Amino acid sequence: MRENVVIRTISRISVPFIQVFALYVIVHGAVGAGGGFQGGVAFAASFILMFIAFGLSGVEKRLGKKWLMVYSIIGIAIYAGIGFLCLAAGGNYLEYGAIESAVGVAHLHGYLIDAVEMGIGITVMAVMVSIISDVMDRDGESP
Repeated sequence: MRENVVIRTISRISVPFIQVFALYVIVHGAVGAGGGFQGGVAFAASFILMFIAFGLSGVEKRLGKKWLMVYSIIGIAIYAGIGFLCLAAGGNYLEYGAIESAVGVAHLHGYLIDAVEMGIGITVMAVMVSIISDVMDRDGESP
């Protein structure tokens, strides 16, 4: 892979902004357009930009396959865990009002929706990055 200082510098500068925007899209998804899937794809795009700038081996030093698996499991556990808490509270799957009634805390459903959206976003990010890293060649070039 050819060394390009401009691409690497711009990538280092823009990746944090892309990731903050992705988090905004995830959290804003409960009240407007966006959500876990869209934010997860935007978050994955920041890692894909890093793949382009630094190559697969450069990114895998910081974010390996093991961590992608851990992130996807955490995201699924958040989503499923909140769903099962709703079932345990006597409601339907992801019926947030059941947890509100059982705990007795008003307006808890907003936080639960945000947590579910975060779980979806984490899972989508991890799976998208995993798919792209599996498709990429070891030299950072697509096949």
